[in-house]
Amino acid sequence: MTAPVPSPAPLQQNETGSPRTYEVRTFGCQMNVHDSERISGLLEDAGYAAVSRGQADVVVFNTCAVRENADNKLYGNLGMLASVKETHPGMQIAVGGCLAQKDRDTILRKAPWVDAVFGTHNIGALPALLERARHNDEAQLEILESLEVFPSTLPTKRDSVYAGWVSISVGCNNTCTFCIVPALRGKERDRRPGDILAEIEALVADGAIEVTLLGQNVNSYGVEFGDRGAFAKLLRACGAIEGLERVRFTSPHPAAFTDDVIEAMAETPNVMPQLHMPLQSGSDRVLKDMRRSYRSAKFLGILHRVRERMPHAAISTDIIVGFPGETEEDFQATLDVVEKSRFATAFTFQYSKRPGTPAAELADQVPKHVVQERYERLTALQDRISEEENAVQVGRQVEVLVTAHQGRKSAETHRLSGRSRDQRLVHFSVPDGGQRPRPGDLVTVTVSRAAPFHLIADPASLLEYSVRPSRAGEAWDRSQADSCGAPSSGAGGSGTRGIPLGMPSLPIRGLAG
Repeated sequence: MTAPVPSPAPLQQNETGSPRTYEVRTFGCQMNVHDSERISGLLEDAGYAAVSRGQADVVVFNTCAVRENADNKLYGNLGMLASVKETHPGMQIAVGGCLAQKDRDTILRKAPWVDAVFGTHNIGALPALLERARHNDEAQLEILESLEVFPSTLPTKRDSVYAGWVSISVGCNNTCTFCIVPALRGKERDRRPGDILAEIEALVADGAIEVTLLGQNVNSYGVEFGDRGAFAKLLRACGAIEGLERVRFTSPHPAAFTDDVIEAMAETPNVMPQLHMPLQSGSDRVLKDMRRSYRSAKFLGILHRVRERMPHAAISTDIIVGFPGETEEDFQATLDVVEKSRFATAFTFQYSKRPGTPAAELADQVPKHVVQERYERLTALQDRISEEENAVQVGRQVEVLVTAHQGRKSAETHRLSGRSRDQRLVHFSVPDGGQRPRPGDLVTVTVSRAAPFHLIADPASLLEYSVRPSRAGEAWDRSQADSCGAPSSGAGGSGTRGIPLGMPSLPIRGLAG
């Protein structure tokens, strides 16, 4: 006897009798982006509908606490919604994520028009908090100190049908003096490999051909259940999943990055030749003050071994400028390591004090104008290196996974966009008579030009262009039909118009804690 199919949740209704709509606004890292997919899934499971136009009945802010301006950004957004709420009967505002976990009562004190505040450990409570706030006509605050339910067990509405995030762990056991994440997300909790692989297989069955494994420190995965080689084994197991074409992961920690992971990357065909390896500083003295338990020589050694096994791997990094006590000599050491590392790109941040972190109490805070000047020198150096590394790609044939993104100039250039196997952004045109790909399809083109932050491919003829339709492209068509969106012309069509898009992107530069 088959189990009964669960009934869909009754639609929430607003004051006019229409379905209550929601909008999730995400600040921060990939973890937050993935959490927002859970928030959307929870709300839809509870009977809310995603807003398509106009003002949403429920606005959820999923916040980040890492950057200095995170507070200002949140309260600025909340301030703008205060007057909107007065003219929108029944509207609710919720705040979750790392800043909610940190500030708690402060949010309701500064913005009393907020209806619900929830933390990083109890995302699943949001629908109940919203309902209680409506019923009791008062704000609801619920912050847990430890994880109640692993987020991956919650309903999910993915931003993309062709690619997905998969959490392998939450929390962090490191004690970096500049970072507030362990205090907000707790100690590392690892998922069992079988649960992770089952989720990946489910994503692939739904049409995804790319997954990114997420964790605050992915290469320490397995320590909780006593297997220090678990991450390399997990990468190899991903290689056995039929239909999974691209596997990525973020972020590893240099102190725990081992050669078995490099071997697994090199020997597993669907693990991409791309690595994000946070440097933070090239000065050994600063690294010690940061409690980053590696030194520059070890970091460069990892990069050397990665490139020995994967010569064309693209490596990106994170760098903090102006950590307390950083001297000009320390900063020059960072520039030296950046020059030697030849990063494809770098996420560069100006240090900012975050209350509750040891670094905030250190003496010798670097003056703002000094930090700014060093930051500009670092970004100028990395921009040059990025352009030089991209120039090496000119003339190479690359396979591009077409995304739902558009480039800023796509209206004029009529180029489509996607990511190469090494994660470089590629804008490409479709030659006359060529198949027009859908998001999720794979296109092979030859790079014709390079810029610091992207590659351009303009095939001169059909001989320089090919499309491989994929299950992901078919899933895209189905998703457009299901949402009553205008479907693409399919893999058999032709033309060069851009495709309106999708997947979230992260800023390369900013302020970090």
